[in-house]
Amino acid sequence: MAKALTPGRPVRRRALFGALDADGWGWAFVKAFAWFLIAILALGYIPDRAYYFTVGRTLDLGILAWSPVNLCPAENNGLPCPPPTGAIVPWEPSPAELALPAPRANGIAIQIGTDLLYAGGWDGTTATSTTYRATIHEGSFSPWVEGPALPEPRSDAALALLSGVAYLVGGLDADGQPTDTVWTIGPDPDTNELGSWKAVEGLTLPEPRSGAAAVAVSDGIIVIGGYDADGAPTATAWKSTLDDQGALGPFEAQVPLRFPAADAGAAFEGGYVWVYGGTDANGPSGAVQRGTYGDSTVPVVGADANAATPAPSAADDVERIRQWAIANEANLPAARTHGATFATNGHLYLVGGSDAEGRHGELYWAVPDPDGGLTDGWRHLDVTDLPGGLVGAAPVILGTHVVLIGGQTDSGVLGTSVRARLAPELPFFQLGPFGVVVPGLQIPGEIGQQLGYLAAAGVGTGSFVILVIIGWMFNNRARVRGWWERFRSRGRERASA
Repeated sequence: MAKALTPGRPVRRRALFGALDADGWGWAFVKAFAWFLIAILALGYIPDRAYYFTVGRTLDLGILAWSPVNLCPAENNGLPCPPPTGAIVPWEPSPAELALPAPRANGIAIQIGTDLLYAGGWDGTTATSTTYRATIHEGSFSPWVEGPALPEPRSDAALALLSGVAYLVGGLDADGQPTDTVWTIGPDPDTNELGSWKAVEGLTLPEPRSGAAAVAVSDGIIVIGGYDADGAPTATAWKSTLDDQGALGPFEAQVPLRFPAADAGAAFEGGYVWVYGGTDANGPSGAVQRGTYGDSTVPVVGADANAATPAPSAADDVERIRQWAIANEANLPAARTHGATFATNGHLYLVGGSDAEGRHGELYWAVPDPDGGLTDGWRHLDVTDLPGGLVGAAPVILGTHVVLIGGQTDSGVLGTSVRARLAPELPFFQLGPFGVVVPGLQIPGEIGQQLGYLAAAGVGTGSFVILVIIGWMFNNRARVRGWWERFRSRGRERASA
């Protein structure tokens, strides 16, 4: 039999499904924290979303996490949705009016300020000294015109861009012989106009080279591999260091490659020098060699690596290549030499090239990690391959696009170019367990910025007014309850009439 409560005994209210005393500090803290989050949401997050809804292509709401539903724009031209990290939009031919005045392969392409240069190269018969020049605008360029010629014909030269100045290193001359020259071009210091090609005073390679790779580092340039005077691939690595006046000094030997490499790709990414593909003593190679770069304080990593042997006569405080490491899992999926290689946004790319069977058009890319590995190895998508095999094309990055200029196919030497967008569009709609991405207005320019600020201010003001009204209602609950009861009574009277 149930026992009745003692008359007059107080009944304590419980909140949060009976877990907390409704008149206690615990429930008070929960309510205060909830209102704190509501205030941040109303006065911070929602106005911020209003701004980005106005100026952005898409708007993230909540924490999306994994998304089972993704919708991508048609501009991605068949890429998976969402696009894989580092993927590019499939290649498209450039307009016919942007073709070189004459077919070229094995030349170099470089951007200096608003100028795009294509220098040297092979015309199908011999090396040339011509330089073609175009003006860059909005990710594209104007038709080519004659630019400052090279001092002598060159093809298969190495290229490095350091502090806005281009260096053309080695290459084949008109007789097909490797050379040791180092030429430079950059803006004129007095007029800021493009200057002319000239030899770097007192600077030559220790030995002639063609098909070498060159990379710019923080304090100079490094020239790696290439063919020697006898046409054999080499493993040499040389560095020219900037002096106190900003001039390049004599080349000094670095730790040599593990394997010879000519016509290879090279890049300086994440504190490491990467050399990939090319030709070794046995022919086309898919090997990837990673050079640890720095001074004596930089730790040497990699189990399968050369010892950290200092370069001859190198001081400990001079940055240099300290060792080369290799790993089978880092190698390219296939042997490739004489491909178009470039690095951008922390990714390494190789497109085209040839192996023992002929020319190819595949695009491979990899993402180096901070520890000197390649995240998930080399990646490939059929949709991003070139339509046919291509070797000797000159790559250049123009804003969000990469352009391959010239090159040679099975049909001969080309003067045309192809281009691809480096930044595919992200999904315009995504639906995940904890959030959603919806399309935004994407109003461009200054007008979009100002409208975005107005939208954020309007939504923030409206949210503040709503919070004030809610606060007043909580502070006058009896009056609000009376209004509500009168409203309900009138509704019942109208319903019964």
